[in-house]
Amino acid sequence: MVAKRILVASLNTNKIEAVREVFTGYEVIGVDCKSGVREQPLNLDEIIKGAIFRARSVFGDCEYAVGIEDGISQVPGTKSGYMNFCACAIYDGERIFLGLGPAFEYPPECTRRVVDEGITISEAFIPHTDKPDIGYEEGIVGWLTRGKISRKDYTKHAVEMAKIQIDNPGLYDRWCKEGAIKCKKNH
Repeated sequence: MVAKRILVASLNTNKIEAVREVFTGYEVIGVDCKSGVREQPLNLDEIIKGAIFRARSVFGDCEYAVGIEDGISQVPGTKSGYMNFCACAIYDGERIFLGLGPAFEYPPECTRRVVDEGITISEAFIPHTDKPDIGYEEGIVGWLTRGKISRKDYTKHAVEMAKIQIDNPGLYDRWCKEGAIKCKKNH
């Protein structure tokens, strides 16, 4: 029996493993892909567009393509004015299924550097972590939580949230067909 295939629009092992753990029984393959947005997204719209762009860009010879994008977006009441969000877009060739993971705040000085200097959050953390590739390792969330939450586990929540609609098609598709709410087939 041939395993169903999922393509993940990234070579980051944290993202690939997160998808593999959520979609058990699937062959999960990482594919190099650009996000279609700036390297460090600075608002929720850009984060979601990056995830969708990634998923659509790698779709082909698979059941699903998954795009995962992290970035910061303004959030009232925070010390820095921003929080990090992880968005997941799952594409089946016709529909996009979106999910967000939990959000957390970076130290204000690091966020300020990202916004004012146009650098990535990983670059802003180098003076603190001395790890330029921290996003491919434990992630900044792993470093900030002292290993309690890894980048993979943080990402996994966004993938799980996107998969809700796949796991419950009748609940979402019925509402769209009945016209109870305006549903978008594609974004």
